[in-house]
Amino acid sequence: MKSTDTYNDIKEVNLSYLMLAQNMVRADREAAIFRLGISEEIADVLTRLTPGQVLKMASSDMLLCSFRFDDALLLDLLANHERERGVGHLHAAILAAGRPVATLA
Repeated sequence: MKSTDTYNDIKEVNLSYLMLAQNMVRADREAAIFRLGISEEIADVLTRLTPGQVLKMASSDMLLCSFRFDDALLLDLLANHERERGVGHLHAAILAAGRPVATLA
C-alpha cells in the first residue's frame, strides 16, 4: 500500500467519523457522549464545527478517532462469538461507561 493511499484512507475515516459524531451529538447529545466516549466540552466543539472546519480537520494525516478500550477484556467481550452476544456487549458497555472520557487538554 502506498503512503498516499494510506493518507487518503485516513482522510476518509476522519471525515466519516467527524460527520457521524457531529450528527450523533446533534440528534441525542447524552447518548452520543456515552457512545463516543467524549466530554461535554468536546460535544460542544463538535456541534459548533462548520463544514469547512470538518473538512480541514479531516484532512489531517493523523487518525482522529481511537479505540475506546485499551485492554483485552473489552476487546474480547465485543468480539467473542461463543457467548451470547447481547450479554457480552452489555458487559462491555458497562465497563466502557466506567472509563474516563476524552477531553480537550
